[in-house]
Amino acid sequence: MRIVDEEKVQQRRREQDEQSTKQRAAILGLQYVDTREIEATLPLAKDVLTVEDMYKGHIVPLAAGDEQQAYAFGVTSQTPQSLIRKMQSEYSDRGEVSQYVLISDSGFRALMQRYDPPKQIIYDDIEIAKEGDSDTLAQVSQTLNSVGSEQVFDYLIDQADKLGASDIHIENERTTIRIRMRVDGALHPVANLDKDRYRVIMGELASRANISTAAAESQSGHMQKEITRDGATHLLNLRVETVPTLYGQDAVLRLFNFDETLLNLDLLGIPDAQREEIDEIISHPRGMVLMVGPTGSGKSTTLYSMLNALNTLDRKLITLEDPIEYGLTGISQIPINTTGGQSFADGLRSVLRLDPDVVMVGEIRDQDTARTAIQASITGHLVLSSFHANSTSAAFSRMIDLIGVNPIFSSAIRLLIAQRLVRKLHDETKEEYEPDEATRKYVRDVLKDLPEGIEKPDFDNFKLWRPVPSDEVPFGYKGRVVIMEQMVVNEDVQKFIRGDVKDVYTEAIEEAAKKGGMLTLLQVGVLAALRGETTLEEVNRVI
Repeated sequence: MRIVDEEKVQQRRREQDEQSTKQRAAILGLQYVDTREIEATLPLAKDVLTVEDMYKGHIVPLAAGDEQQAYAFGVTSQTPQSLIRKMQSEYSDRGEVSQYVLISDSGFRALMQRYDPPKQIIYDDIEIAKEGDSDTLAQVSQTLNSVGSEQVFDYLIDQADKLGASDIHIENERTTIRIRMRVDGALHPVANLDKDRYRVIMGELASRANISTAAAESQSGHMQKEITRDGATHLLNLRVETVPTLYGQDAVLRLFNFDETLLNLDLLGIPDAQREEIDEIISHPRGMVLMVGPTGSGKSTTLYSMLNALNTLDRKLITLEDPIEYGLTGISQIPINTTGGQSFADGLRSVLRLDPDVVMVGEIRDQDTARTAIQASITGHLVLSSFHANSTSAAFSRMIDLIGVNPIFSSAIRLLIAQRLVRKLHDETKEEYEPDEATRKYVRDVLKDLPEGIEKPDFDNFKLWRPVPSDEVPFGYKGRVVIMEQMVVNEDVQKFIRGDVKDVYTEAIEEAAKKGGMLTLLQVGVLAALRGETTLEEVNRVI
């Protein structure tokens, strides 16, 4: 997905915290104060309350000791009312005035950073090494090996979040532990740790994710961690997968930044024409929308963003997930433990009795789930789900294999979206260049049969872009952009599921969809490269 600038994200979270605090202040009858402008300059009144009392009561002195003997305190929604009444009484008995204003939790934490500055050692931030850059790798390895045993795990997660990594890979080798992080879809080596750190890391991982360090089979776990940065806090969800190898248990931690405000179709960078198709389809009360793509292609983010768009007071939304990746306000989310014997099909039959308007099925994996979901979509429900296939036409063909040719099902599936994420060129450093004749021929071949209404480039004079590494962006890319192939199931495509066409195969379905105006994944990717959003090399790497 398009990566939102980290600083802007932090500012948005802080603004939300301040707005909700302002609303609470009106309800509680307290004056509200936005502390952002005074957090760095406020003179500290250190002799008024002890640090322990401040933490315990969620209260911080803002002003004290003027000629009127007036004191001002910042309190939060977690401050006990009994404490405020007690302090008011004590100051009043001494003939002094005390005032209490409501501040945000973020503001309280920022001020406490000044009253009680962190005493631990500040380690250097992790840097991603360029190819062949052994010095950076050695430096990060040395830093990680020096981090205290009880801190190494938290440090890894915090740094991965700061880098915008989607995964942390902990891999055992004969004499070392290799740490790699996936940033913008590409894996990068980060450090090689001493082998004696294995027990520390795995012991911490086991206790937090509720897995065993001695298991002889693969395991799945889940954990959460609060990350505080620049005065704002966000909750990080981590899915943990481990597998035993020759030298110990390898682990992959998948990071999900829990921020509902980012699960928004407007933030995904979807082109206008494709966005209009999505909006039109999901506005209908029934039918099925299938997200198609491999692990890590952003399917869940797009599905959750659709759910958020549909999440209104007049609709009931239910999800069936294995596991639940994001907790969404106003939506009933049901975990389905498929490894423990539960099935999506049984769960779906159960929730349909609750009269939902919209149902999301985490993944369609078998015939029973496919047929149950299709039946739900033709009986007045909007069904969203994901499906593993390379393209929309391959997914449609495989779905027909699962549910069979049936005229009744012909109008059930309304939209299929195949999705990939490609690294986005950094706009300020990218460089334009003249492609060679072989590249021009490749682009002509891919785009020769663009549907009507799509403007064809000048095949003889177009230019392309390439990444230019810099200190800020070591690989010349920053963030990712979504590439979508959208198949709207029209009359010509419906013929395959109705049985009007004898030979049901992927290529025939794709040709029918292209005649109806569909752009393939490769075509969408090449057009993005011509616009300078990414490179042809990146498109071919991913697609």
